[in-house]
Amino acid sequence: MRIAYFDCFSGISGDMTLAALVSAGWSREALIALPARMRLAGAEVAVSEVRRGPFVAQQVHVRVEGKQPHRHLRHIRELLGAADLDAAVRARAIEVFTRLAEAEAEVHGESIEKVHFHEVGAVDALIDVAGAIEGLQALGVDEVYASPLRLGRGAVRSQHGLIPVPAPATAVLLRGAPVEMPDIEAELVTPTGAALITTLVKHWQPPPVFRLDRIGVGAGQRDLREQPNVLRVMLGDVEAPDGLALRRVAVLETALDDENPQFVAALVPRLLERGALDAMVIPTTMKKGRPGVWLVVVAEPSQAHALARQILAETSSLGVRFRFDERLELERRAVEVDTPYGRVAVKVADVPGQGSRAAPEFESVRAAAEKTGRPLREVAEAAVRAWQEGERSRQK
Repeated sequence: MRIAYFDCFSGISGDMTLAALVSAGWSREALIALPARMRLAGAEVAVSEVRRGPFVAQQVHVRVEGKQPHRHLRHIRELLGAADLDAAVRARAIEVFTRLAEAEAEVHGESIEKVHFHEVGAVDALIDVAGAIEGLQALGVDEVYASPLRLGRGAVRSQHGLIPVPAPATAVLLRGAPVEMPDIEAELVTPTGAALITTLVKHWQPPPVFRLDRIGVGAGQRDLREQPNVLRVMLGDVEAPDGLALRRVAVLETALDDENPQFVAALVPRLLERGALDAMVIPTTMKKGRPGVWLVVVAEPSQAHALARQILAETSSLGVRFRFDERLELERRAVEVDTPYGRVAVKVADVPGQGSRAAPEFESVRAAAEKTGRPLREVAEAAVRAWQEGERSRQK
């Protein structure tokens, strides 16, 4: 499982998050291309290198030509719906803006449909939110952890006039999150930053032990006197103590008692083609003793929403449950071996303390068996022998 730890010792904002992810290895070209993909005319992103105290950091500026309109949540949804974004990125971005709308509605005593987004509805917030989620996905992050959030003190000027720090909507968004109030006259956590981090972090607790391999440092726009105004993001993999890989996966489930079994059987390979790691159909007995099928799909967390929508669109299901589990995985690799029946693909797994083992890929075995007219078992056993002989020759 790959995790990101946000070290928010100087707070968090949307542009600091983008900059930290670029510093950690996300393609700056992908970020610079984002306004065009989101059809945000007159907007451009610039990335530069700056120094904040002892840190050399990346800094992101979003420049916009012309005055931006006040947007409602429906306008944000329309913009994100028309953008060239991965479905999972779009869904999570809408979730962030919905939480922002709920916070603003609570502060102003309005419905979420009537809330104007003001500053956080501007183009830069759209880029901040979609870019941060896309950057985490591109870096392969499965789960996000964060330090307590330092909020700062004082007041900032907004379209409502002078308001206290943290801003009212920020304070609402941070309910349930661990916070600190350092004696620094600055807005360290912005509404966009608060909405992002509180949506991404599910459990406010220290991260598990992980193998750190990347560090990203993103600079804020202000250079504070009291401390370096940067956000650090640390990326790494959580490994099981016995050397096995530990990874987070999504598990999707739905039970069907009014669906043609042939349709369900046809859906399984389509789900695998769309990125599911595994899919299975299990006979079950449902309410009133009716026979049914239980569809279970294992997927990357980033694919969960897209696969759930596919299940809802192609079956009679009225709802798909999904949860996030951790699974232990063997290191694996794919190789091809030469057999008397042609080349056959073999999956090789490394078992800690036991060496390697091989299993022929069934479709490759079937293709060779059909081509030569030999039994499936004979071809499969020949593939395993060929791999074993190759291993022995390499060890000599």
